[in-house]
Parts: sequence; structure tokens; C-alpha cells
Amino acid sequence: MSIDLSLNRIRLLLSHLPTYRRPTCHIAGTNGKGSVSALLSSILQASSPPLSVGRFNSPHLLSIRDSIVINNKPVPADVYDRIRSEVEKLNQELGAQASKFEVLTGTAMMIFETLGLDVVVMEVGMGGRLDATNAIPDDAVVVSALTSVDLDHQGFLGNTVAEIAKEKVGIARRGKPFVLGRQKFHEAEEVVRNAVLGEDVRGHLVRAAEPVELPSENQDPRGHTPVSISLPCFPEPLKGKLPLHGSHQLSNLGTASTIVSELLTNPSCSHLKLSGRITPGTFAAGIAKANWPGRLSFHTLPNGKGILVDGAHNQGSAQTLADFITTLLPHPSTTNDLFNLTYILGLSHSPPKRPLDTLAPLFSPSIMIPPHANVKVNVAALEFSPPEDMPWVKAEPASTIYDAVKAHCPDARLWSPGEGEGSLSDALGWANSVSGDGGLVVLAGSLYLVADLYRFIDLGCDAL
Repeated sequence: MSIDLSLNRIRLLLSHLPTYRRPTCHIAGTNGKGSVSALLSSILQASSPPLSVGRFNSPHLLSIRDSIVINNKPVPADVYDRIRSEVEKLNQELGAQASKFEVLTGTAMMIFETLGLDVVVMEVGMGGRLDATNAIPDDAVVVSALTSVDLDHQGFLGNTVAEIAKEKVGIARRGKPFVLGRQKFHEAEEVVRNAVLGEDVRGHLVRAAEPVELPSENQDPRGHTPVSISLPCFPEPLKGKLPLHGSHQLSNLGTASTIVSELLTNPSCSHLKLSGRITPGTFAAGIAKANWPGRLSFHTLPNGKGILVDGAHNQGSAQTLADFITTLLPHPSTTNDLFNLTYILGLSHSPPKRPLDTLAPLFSPSIMIPPHANVKVNVAALEFSPPEDMPWVKAEPASTIYDAVKAHCPDARLWSPGEGEGSLSDALGWANSVSGDGGLVVLAGSLYLVADLYRFIDLGCDAL
């Protein structure tokens, strides 16, 4: 099934539905937009008195409902089913031929509008300019933001970072604030600056704040990170504790915090009347409560063993995972024992993205050679279960993943499940047996594989 990026179909649907008026923060990017939306919605919901906050993310994890979140909980099944049925019926009556994602986006918007939420955080699905979420009326968008841009979905968005950035900055709204998160590539910044400040948009370009990590007696990378951040909305630097793991989350926190600062200080957002409801205290509380499952998340398996989980689906996010793994590896000065690093990997088939490129950071010199000279790598490859309502998503064959692993790490021990493909339960059993008591097991690659793990450990969507 192909993807046809267009706004015509969803605009037709929305033109026959109640007008969407919810104040919306719209977030695009290659990596980090989900973390930013989770942080932002948590900060907003922690306000006093509490704001009612909706959030739309894709893809979902366990159920299609967990992509539509109301005050940090998946939308109730009865509300979702009723409004989804109405949107699907309208799609048929109009002959709009809207895709499943467009129907889902329209459903989310109608749920948020029906419930009369105070603020909505809307994550772009793919790209920006022609993504279904960009059908939000201009008047409803209060702040737009762009997280890190990298190469991904080149078949739809362009072959260079500049081309992809041009598609993603297409969510900018005329005269509205646009928050630019930290960028890996200078060409992305240039494209965004020219677009936001150009004649067509004349927006207010704001660079995301840069939080700093504070010294801490507890240097355990699994713990919360003490941070300080200076924002125009508060007279003194804000201090808090960031629960999301990885140094990259400092940048995501900076983007989310700057969006909040714009909501509080930009004249175009004054109608929201948030002054006094979001204070340094509520801000810090919101940061501390942020939760974003499947991204550098630690979980306990039924046998009591721990596992690190991350939906590292492209080379940029795989590098982020690799950087975090290096903080968990023992230094030879502390032990001479062999340390088993065991990966359970699954990827979506998404040309021109190749497993060979995506997985490269997980076998990089920072992991494979000194100061981590005693690391032994073990790898199990799996195909994930087909995700609900996403028939276009296909898993890479396990054999393709193994070919990529052997190219990067010829000495890796590979799982051989015998006859058949083997199950996730089998792979976890093998991973625990080869890792031993002191090793690290990492399940990574696709969020759909993460979803399979969550089903295995019986983590329901309401607990995410």
C-alpha cells in the first residue's frame, strides 16, 4: 500500500465536521518530536488549576487508542469508537477516500473539539507540509516547533536534509511563534530561518533554550537528571529533575520549555490566559512527571531480569541509543570480566533506508573498542507483529538484519532459533541465557517490536 501525501482528502472531511478550534501546539521533526510532545503535555497538565490537555502521537504502541491521549490517559474506548465511526461514515458518504491515518487524525481532532480541551499537543505524522495534521486551521495553531531534522522517509520528503527540512517547516503559521530545536545540520537551520521569516509566513522564530545538567551525587544513568534552564517567562533559572534518559533529552526539554515560554509571553498567545497557572513549581512538577514509553525505557521481564527498550528506527536515533549504551558499559578499571551486550532487533522495511545504515551506530568503535574492550555482542533478530490499522508497515526479514550485523560485527554471536522463525519469548530466553547476571539486554529498532514486548510483559496501554 502506497502513501499519498495530500491535504485534499482530510480537508474535505473536516469541512463537513464541526470546526476545530482547540488551541494547538504543532510539532514536527525527524527525531525527538514525541519526547517534546510528552514533556510539553506533562508541563501543561501540571498547571494550577490543571489545564485539560489532549495529545496526538503516531505511531501508536499497543492500541490505536493510545495515539489519542486525554490528560495523560488514552481516550476512553466508547468515546473513540463513537467518533471514529462518525468520521468513517462521513468518509464513505463523501467518497473522500481518506487514508486510515487521515481518518485517525480527523478522529483525534473531533475528540479534542468535542471534549472542549484547553490545549492540544499535535505531533506530525510524517513530514509536515502535506501531513494530515497540517489541516489544522491556522487560527487554532498557537505555536509550531521543529525538533532535530535528519535523513528519514527520503522516498516521500526528499533526498537531502535541506529538502526534508523544507517539508517539515511547512507547518509554520503566519505571524505565529515557531520554536526551532537544536539542529545537527546547518542547512536545516538555514532553510527554517528563510521559511519562517520569509514573506509568506512572517513568523516569530525562536531558538530553543539550552538546559544544562547539574552536578549530582547520584551519577546512575538510569536515574533522573537534575537540570537548570533559563527562560524568558521566569525571572530566575528553573531547576527540575528530568526522568527521560539520554543526553539528547536536554535538547528536547529545551524545545518543550521554550514552547511553554512562548505560550506565556508571546502576545499572539495572550488569549490563552495562562499567566499564573504555570509557575516555576508547576513547571518543575510537570517535567518530573513526564513519561514517554519505548524510548530508552527500562523494564522488568516476568523472570525478574531487566531490559532496556528503545524505538531507534533510523540512524540518528540509533546513534542516540548507542551513546546511552556507552554510559551503561563497565570500564575495564572496574572489572576484567567479559560483558555481554545482547541486542534483540527488529526493523520496518522502509527503502531507501537500509538496516546496514540504521544499525551501524550500535556496533560503533565507541562500543566495540577500548575503553570497553571486554564487550561481547550477541544479536537476535525478529519480525514484529503487524500494527493495528497500518497495513503499509512491513517488517524487515530477520535474515536482512543478520546480514547487516555480520557486516558491522563479524564476531557477534547470532541467535539461531532452529526450525521456524522463533518467538519473542524464545529470543528473550536466549538473550538472558547468554547475557548472564552482569550483562545488558537491549530491545531496539522499531516501536512495533517494542509493542510486542509490552504485550509480552502485559503492560496495557492505560499503564503507558
